[in-house]
Amino acid sequence: MVDAQMRDIDIATSLRHTRMPSADIKVKYAFPWAMAMKDTVRFVGELMEVSARTAPKAAGEDFIEVALLSDSERVALGSDMIRIGKERGTYGFERDGQNVLDSDAVVLIGLLPHEGVGLNCGACGYGTCKEFNEKSSSGDFKGPNCVIRTLDLGIALGSAAKQAGEFNIDNRIMYRIGVAARRLGLGQANVSHGIPLSATGKNIFFDRQKK
Repeated sequence: MVDAQMRDIDIATSLRHTRMPSADIKVKYAFPWAMAMKDTVRFVGELMEVSARTAPKAAGEDFIEVALLSDSERVALGSDMIRIGKERGTYGFERDGQNVLDSDAVVLIGLLPHEGVGLNCGACGYGTCKEFNEKSSSGDFKGPNCVIRTLDLGIALGSAAKQAGEFNIDNRIMYRIGVAARRLGLGQANVSHGIPLSATGKNIFFDRQKK
């Protein structure tokens, strides 16, 4: 108990005497006071990549693709979502596309091409994994996809979103981001979802006007 208290005192003393980085020293990430808000959000995006990567996977095999998009990719993505909305007459794509344009960062998480996990469980709609492996389809996403592997995708998305929540970064898992990402060739995933991130006085992903 005494050792723990002394350690806390040493840490507190160290923090009090920590000097801010010199302005002429260029660093990618320093202490929070040296980071712009957008840089802070992107840093959390990188932590989300770690959370998705280390999330549990069936049979210990990793078919998850995860990427923190660049600013240019984010803008292209949001613009294409709005374009899809106009093409299809679907307001949801336009609304979510504007959210992406207004966000500070986007984390894209997807499920890479894979074979059935080998359980012959039938949850995919086919009698055996062998039959599943012989099938192919394509729409907004590529299929079919093994239900067990798709659960891995859901767990990875949830782990990443939880990480954002731990740092009070506003976020929302969006199916429509994955549709535009595949159309733009962002990644190699069969199916993906995106998580846009924002840090403002109001949650732009939920405080939205209905059409």
